[in-house]
Amino acid sequence: MHKLLSAACIAVLAAALSPAGLAQATASFSAELQSKYRVIPNVTYLTAENYQVKLDFYQSRDTSAPQPTLMFFHGGGWVQGTKESSIFSLMPYFEMGWNVVNVEYRMAQVALAPAAVEDCICALRWVTQNAKQYNIDTARIVTTGTSAGGHLALTTAMIPASVGLDRRCPGGRAGNVYFGPEELKVAAVVNWYGVTDVGDLMEGPNRRIFGATWLGGLENRKEIAARVSPLTYVRPGIPPVISIQGDADGTVPYSHSVRLHAALEKAGVPNKLLTVPGGGHGNFKASEYPALYDQIRDFLGKHGLMKRGS
Repeated sequence: MHKLLSAACIAVLAAALSPAGLAQATASFSAELQSKYRVIPNVTYLTAENYQVKLDFYQSRDTSAPQPTLMFFHGGGWVQGTKESSIFSLMPYFEMGWNVVNVEYRMAQVALAPAAVEDCICALRWVTQNAKQYNIDTARIVTTGTSAGGHLALTTAMIPASVGLDRRCPGGRAGNVYFGPEELKVAAVVNWYGVTDVGDLMEGPNRRIFGATWLGGLENRKEIAARVSPLTYVRPGIPPVISIQGDADGTVPYSHSVRLHAALEKAGVPNKLLTVPGGGHGNFKASEYPALYDQIRDFLGKHGLMKRGS
């Protein structure tokens, strides 16, 4: 179970696109997963406005040493989606034997921006604070996600503590009392067609209803859009980023990945942009995934983030 994107994994990815094959694939995959991983579901990592925000933790059973750990954020335009619906996106990392944290966050109908960004930063704090208990190597935490989840993977890794978006997070030296900004570290980001300029989706030719919905009628929505946009935080020293996007994406403009790549290059941040020719908003051909994950694996390996033998 450590060969990246085995034939079985490719088959499940393909089956995931077909509702008829989904139930059978899920049952088979779940049985295999339970034998390799300790699963701790629905851990509440934050309570905000009486809403319990939860995550699922998958701990590799094959070692007691600290392991590289993936944090996954689902997509859905900050207005829909669930962590449970994203299980197949985690498969390549299960095959590599990594720990995996599958994170939910507050949708727009529960709380407008920047709530989702705050939640994901709090999830990173939970992962960091529970590292010893769950065999997490805090020097090898990687964030990833699709679409809005790609945006959240980027903001979680890039926004500095000085911005103050961790004020709701429990824990720290003073228990549940906020004692000031705490720098949390991410080692790399795998960004799948994530939003990088939220303001671009709020108005103008690239306006998207999900972007407008997430910001709602907030009077200072332009300021908040900039505050939660990854492009705002590009600077030397942030984690390496690999981005994947189709150049025919009709949901998140392909220009978002191109602009991020250019900004990272200018700042001297190690990064790579993988373009899927003719690709839309994810749902790439099953035959395209092996090469994409090979490049992701190589990128992470170059930055010392792979497990031995994976």
